[in-house]
Amino acid sequence: MAKEKLYFNGDILTLEENLYVEALLIKEGKIYKVGSKEELLKVASKEVEQVDLEGKTIMPSFMDAHSHFSGYAISFNQVNLREMVSFAEIADAIKEFIEKNHISPGKWVQAEGYDPHFLDEKAHPTRQLLDEAAPHNPVLAKHKSGHMGVFNTLALNELGITPETPNPEGGIIEKKEGQLTGYMEETAYIHAVQQLPMVSNEEMLESMRKAQNAYASYGITTAQEGFLSEQLVSSYHYLMQSNLLKIDLIGYIDISKVEILKEKFANCLRNYTHHFKIGGYKTFLDGSPQGRTAWMRTPYVGKQKDYYGYGTQKDEQIEKKLERALKDNMQILVHCNGDAACEQYIMQYAKAKEKNPSNKDIRAVMIHAQLLDLDQLERVKALDMLPSFFISHIYHWGDIHIKNFTKERASRISPAQSALEKGIRYTFHQDSPVIEPNMLETIWCAVNRLTQKGIVLGAHEKISPLDALKAVTCNVAYQYFEEDRKGTIKEGKLADLVIVDKNILKVAPAEIKNIQVLETIKEGETIYRREV
Repeated sequence: MAKEKLYFNGDILTLEENLYVEALLIKEGKIYKVGSKEELLKVASKEVEQVDLEGKTIMPSFMDAHSHFSGYAISFNQVNLREMVSFAEIADAIKEFIEKNHISPGKWVQAEGYDPHFLDEKAHPTRQLLDEAAPHNPVLAKHKSGHMGVFNTLALNELGITPETPNPEGGIIEKKEGQLTGYMEETAYIHAVQQLPMVSNEEMLESMRKAQNAYASYGITTAQEGFLSEQLVSSYHYLMQSNLLKIDLIGYIDISKVEILKEKFANCLRNYTHHFKIGGYKTFLDGSPQGRTAWMRTPYVGKQKDYYGYGTQKDEQIEKKLERALKDNMQILVHCNGDAACEQYIMQYAKAKEKNPSNKDIRAVMIHAQLLDLDQLERVKALDMLPSFFISHIYHWGDIHIKNFTKERASRISPAQSALEKGIRYTFHQDSPVIEPNMLETIWCAVNRLTQKGIVLGAHEKISPLDALKAVTCNVAYQYFEEDRKGTIKEGKLADLVIVDKNILKVAPAEIKNIQVLETIKEGETIYRREV
């Protein structure tokens, strides 16, 4: 049982109407009382531990509105290509990984995080490059977006993919002069990845332990498994049996496998079991803007004339899935990056709601919503949709979006201020393992909207630090139907807290990303403490 503690002598930031309180008392894993230190000492036990904050700030812990917990976990056991700047470096990293880890011939090797925009060659790695780097192993090099990648010859052979294999709907198996290049994107890539052998439950558990510790180090106490497929069932059952989880983890199951997966997780449908629950369903409508597969209403800038990206589902397919979510009274998360994908979601959700009138609110979420445009916001509001913006794209790929969409269009990416003015509640996320689950970076991006080259991308869409903070705390609690127990410091809520060295609301906006997480507290128990 969590020890009774009384916090004082710092900024206690509640995110309630009274933004600050003098002291905070937690007891039995919950926020017992707030008020003056003198008042709280009167109701505290003699054994209460008094914690002097020494001017630091304690506030509600961060909540992850969308990421892929297992994908982030697996990344700890893959070749890290994130800092690579050339094909030669990619090949050397793969060779070194195989040698250092004594990878036997025939065993799969996965490398993650390359981005052609930051490679000297300005291109995806080739099948031949991966063949030379690992002549005896099937290899997959994953694009940083998670929407595309390159397979070497042994990998293609194991997957049974030949030059005659047709492109699936909503995906591409690239061929040049009748030969496979090894590159695949969207549904073709996702289907191929799902065929790869899973690591053992023991290996996965150890990776998940590392992932949990990393989330906690960023001040996060609630995380997400953003696409729970059949392949992950065994790992998640093993995870729950292990009692490993200290943070809360919310899974969203592949809606195309809903019957199987609901049965497999019947004991945790919208109900935590060993800190894990199923929150709803998930599906995809397009791809990645930096990968030029996001589905747009206006064409991309570039050599391909009249190229708009593409969707992954027909209208009737997504409408049926949305109807299923409404009938089941289950929340649905729909991946939409381009404004055409957003439009399809809005229109088909409106149709599904007309066919299934109900007072029940499933809080349908539009994941990423990066190019959701201003003319679409009114309908998003009318449908009670929640956009979850991947707002850190502004920094990581903002300069690329300017090239892909023009600066005028790119400046409207993640239109947070416009959504706020319409009264739309939204959240922010980092989509890990695409980037680290660093919510302080997210807040910094939303407040400053700077690209890597220092360009202010959409000054009119900047928001205040307070509004940005709400988008990774109390708004996320609302997204998860947990606003009565998480997201603010209020008597009766869980003592899910984070202590940081400086107050986000009081430092200069440019300094927000430099704030340090010192301690993360889940239900009164410290699950992370920064080493000095």
